[in-house]
Amino acid sequence: MSVKLACLACGQGNRVPEDRLAAGPKCGTCGARLIPDGPVEVSLDILEKARRMDELPLVVDFWAAWCGPCRMMAPEFAKAAKELKGRARFAKLDTEAFPEAGQRFAIRGIPLLVAFRAGREIDRRAGATSARDIVGWLSTNAGA
Repeated sequence: MSVKLACLACGQGNRVPEDRLAAGPKCGTCGARLIPDGPVEVSLDILEKARRMDELPLVVDFWAAWCGPCRMMAPEFAKAAKELKGRARFAKLDTEAFPEAGQRFAIRGIPLLVAFRAGREIDRRAGATSARDIVGWLSTNAGA
């Protein structure tokens, strides 16, 4: 069985056999890693493609550089990404660079974590969160 993933660099769809997720698969178009070691900064158009296509949970940290809690949570988000590598993908979207994300995703405050799978929002969590809490939240609510 294969898993459908959008490349977080170019947006191209890729199918990856489930047993190869841990082997470092790369995009067939641009060669970027499909299962990166940590969170990947994405644009709004790439996020839209990935959230619609990804069959693995896609966890997005909506943040901004001026936000103190966002900066404090960044290393925790990276730790969670490392722990759940191959079971979920992690992306970051700068809400200051893409202000239209606020309305599109009903963002009321940041940091905000939103988990997507196959075009649907699975769950969301507002506020700075520890890596352990992120992993627990995703294991419970997103099947990661």
